[in-house]
Amino acid sequence: MNYSIEKNEQYSLVTLNETVFGGEIPSTFETLSRNLFREGYSNIIVDFSAVDEIEDEGIPTIRKINRQCTNESGLFILVTKQEYIIDYLDDAKIADLTILPTVEEAVDAVFMNELENDFRSEDDDSYEYGGSSDD
Repeated sequence: MNYSIEKNEQYSLVTLNETVFGGEIPSTFETLSRNLFREGYSNIIVDFSAVDEIEDEGIPTIRKINRQCTNESGLFILVTKQEYIIDYLDDAKIADLTILPTVEEAVDAVFMNELENDFRSEDDDSYEYGGSSDD
């Protein structure tokens, strides 16, 4: 699998330099993602700009990684502007899959998600102690 990876404190960005997400690529990608989870990355942005086709075996991999990110209160974001790829992924009905047109928007989405998680944990803390944050 031909790719590059950039790791940031909040997310990892994987740029896939393949035209087809199929064959052995989904299983290699799943292994890479598992390693990122072990390193503590629950926000994974995948730049699919070079991808022209997703084969059927790629869908379960995308679904599995997306579910794992969601379970960790993170985001799995695919970046593509290819309408037929977006339609194909929509037809696959992957719950809560985020697809955005640019890496910049994906990074913004990660930071927004982190803020929402912080607010949620503050709300949980105030309920846990039986008071409100105004006390």
